[in-house]
Amino acid sequence: MHGRNSRSLTVEPLVQIGFEAFGDVIEMPRCGGRVINDGTATRYDRVARLDLTANRGQPVLDMFHVKPVPLPAECKFLERHPISSQAFVPVGECRFIVLVAPAMDDRPSADAARVFITNGRQGVNYHPGVWHHPILALGMNTGFVMIGRAEDGCDCDVAPFAEGYTITIPQI
Repeated sequence: MHGRNSRSLTVEPLVQIGFEAFGDVIEMPRCGGRVINDGTATRYDRVARLDLTANRGQPVLDMFHVKPVPLPAECKFLERHPISSQAFVPVGECRFIVLVAPAMDDRPSADAARVFITNGRQGVNYHPGVWHHPILALGMNTGFVMIGRAEDGCDCDVAPFAEGYTITIPQI
């Protein structure tokens, strides 16, 4: 399965300290917050830093229906949104894979790619310009809420890994 330009990654648990270079982990905080609505709710402000309005961008809240991917999986390309963030939060509880890579000469770097797995209750918010694979749901069809920029033709790049690499996500 592995060719000359293939790299297998170790799957890491999704935690903020390991993911901070790529974006925010979206999950219910364990403490803090403020009581609102006559005591019936606790509100946690700014759990992710959204960046959606550069160059007159319009924020949107969309929904995705994602089919599960069998593992091991080969990934040949990534996408990025150079001027906006993009957040995905599962509807219900479902683990999913997050594959990210820094840019290298305007292409994603396979050598620096990382893969994370959520605990089923976490979402992610990619910082502007972060290369990422489309959502890779595990085990079942999953709905996702996506908070991002309305499609306008100027904020989505798709590219193969530099030097024609393929990334393999192992069975977990």
